[in-house]
Amino acid sequence: MIIVEEVQNENQKKKFLEFPAQLYRHDKNYIRPRNQDIEEIFDPEKNKSFQNGECARFLFKNSENETVGKVAVFISGLYQQKQPTGGMGFFDCINDQGTANFIFDHCKNWLRERGMEAMDGPINFGERDKFWGLLIEGFTDPLFGMNYNFPYYKELFENYGFKIYFEQLCFSRPIFAEVSRIFTLMHTKHSTNPAISARPMKKNDLPKFAKDFTEIYNQAWASHGEGKQLEEAKVLKMFKTMKPIINEHISWFVYENEKPIAMWMNLPDVNQWFKYLNGKFGIVEKLKFLWIKQFKKNEKMVGLVFGVVPEWQKKGIDGYMIWEGTQHLRKHTDFKTTELQWIGDFNPKMIKIAESLDTTVTRKLATYRYLFDREKEFERHPIL
Repeated sequence: MIIVEEVQNENQKKKFLEFPAQLYRHDKNYIRPRNQDIEEIFDPEKNKSFQNGECARFLFKNSENETVGKVAVFISGLYQQKQPTGGMGFFDCINDQGTANFIFDHCKNWLRERGMEAMDGPINFGERDKFWGLLIEGFTDPLFGMNYNFPYYKELFENYGFKIYFEQLCFSRPIFAEVSRIFTLMHTKHSTNPAISARPMKKNDLPKFAKDFTEIYNQAWASHGEGKQLEEAKVLKMFKTMKPIINEHISWFVYENEKPIAMWMNLPDVNQWFKYLNGKFGIVEKLKFLWIKQFKKNEKMVGLVFGVVPEWQKKGIDGYMIWEGTQHLRKHTDFKTTELQWIGDFNPKMIKIAESLDTTVTRKLATYRYLFDREKEFERHPIL
């Protein structure tokens, strides 16, 4: 017998946060997310998805009152699909197919009652940049905001009937790996041009770099699928939020005279520091974080965005920028690895760009879909 509890009081919220920590306590690669990063997703005052959506969390217990699983299930007016599709995520479960099936059935019934015809998962009640997808390859320590799970979760999903809607590819490369000969040739070519210069991002000049970032991004990604135009004010706000963790040696801009034409944005993987805090971030943990940040080497950086304005694409300016930045950060940082945030397999343009950066796929996640009508033909995410 499995008992279902909807998460409503503080004790249940605590159990929702604590269950994964208990489940993964012997897994050396697991990094507990910060409690506040999870709780903010389920706070109507902080998550705009509640403005046109609905969400509920559940705990699942056995006859001995032991927690054996948890999940969140939700619908969002912003999540437009071919058929009305809801989402489920923040799924954790013991290695038991019967328990998993019970949880999936509960999600399906909850969504059906609200007019949904399919469910995707595990996904986030919000943007795709956090807690999206099931890890299916590369079971190493996760990046900040990235889902991590046991390998057996794949069987739990697929045995129930979920199918992969799209794969999420993470590309990586060692910092000290040999740089492509093409990049060095392009660096030689452009370094002789006095109009071309590369410079790292500086914390004391965030308004300028926010303006330059917005200009490059909106030009570089306007023609790509699902590209969104950014507003300079929002970018500056984002930069100010990131300021405490910005490393001035690893984000680079290229200029033709003073016109911004390319950028390569990276941040330290803060999970390499947060893993010592056990999900907490109160006053004591913040002080501990500052100490860790100062004295613990962080050897992994995360590639956030890479862009070149259209008139400079396919001219090797990316090679110039990467070689300039790589030479510098090798001397001035402790980073040994860079990993790009995931790219959907439905976006061959961005995959080609990632591959051109001399990277290899080192981690895969998957977004699964389950159609309630089992006779309906399953279709994967359309190619952009």
